[in-house]
Amino acid sequence: YVTLEPCAHQGRTPPCARALLQAGVRRVVAALRDPNPVVNGRGLASLRRAGVEVVVGVAADEAAALNERFVIAARLGRPFVMLKAAMTLDGRIATAAGESKWITAAPLRRRARALRRLHDGVAVGVGTVLADDPLLLPQPRTRRPFHRVVFDSRLRTPSRSRLVSSARDSPLWIVTTEAAAGRQALEARGVRVLAAPARDGHVDLAWALAALRAEGLWSLMVEGGSDLLGALLAARLFDQVALFRAPLLLGGRQSRPAFGGPDPARLSDGVRLTAQSPIVRPRSTAVSPAAAADAAYEIWYRAGVRYGRTR
Repeated sequence: YVTLEPCAHQGRTPPCARALLQAGVRRVVAALRDPNPVVNGRGLASLRRAGVEVVVGVAADEAAALNERFVIAARLGRPFVMLKAAMTLDGRIATAAGESKWITAAPLRRRARALRRLHDGVAVGVGTVLADDPLLLPQPRTRRPFHRVVFDSRLRTPSRSRLVSSARDSPLWIVTTEAAAGRQALEARGVRVLAAPARDGHVDLAWALAALRAEGLWSLMVEGGSDLLGALLAARLFDQVALFRAPLLLGGRQSRPAFGGPDPARLSDGVRLTAQSPIVRPRSTAVSPAAAADAAYEIWYRAGVRYGRTR
């Protein structure tokens, strides 16, 4: 019994389908067909050709929920993207002067850092690096490599930042534009610099996400700042949103919103959210993020998305 179709190709490990045949397995029950184009039914076909009885679709919704980040990334050709924001009740992440430490309490910040462990990496914009000098590591640390990503169109990330100083210990990607200068100095410190095409003077986010997926990132948690979150929101380049709220109201016209970007002219320009995973049928009870989330934060999915069949 497997949650995902056994693969039939040589990757970091030998083909799973071949291993099952060598073990003498005569019946395989797979919850999901693997959406990865490299597999996509080939594993099941190889088992059937060898005379193995194959059953597909048992507990498919539960398996889709368990593997949703992989399933969505495989179908879209980019990482599963979670947008995370720690904000006041009126949706602000900093005062007009830029003060943001700390909006949420220490227990909630620890929970947010632990949430990073669910993903292959975490991303921020260069403004967050310049303002906070973050390290961007999960707590507790993961055994597998954890990737830090900075979107930095003009390569302003300081060479003495904590991110660059730790680049040889934990992978650091800086995504910049092809015209940006100074990449050699960062690469000498162990930073991997990804030169993306520019769109309106900024990194082409769709191109960059596809490139990160090709480099092995299946899931990415984006923690800000306002401009990056707003750009991904406007481009619809996200799948899930985690909102950490503090019992605080800032008010004011100049305090910074969690999601920047262009001002929508109509309500229909906004993005609807839902508590239901888009790869699970609505009648399923396999996933209930709003109910499962701690009272201190909420997890929502982008509504109206169709990722295709899971069976």
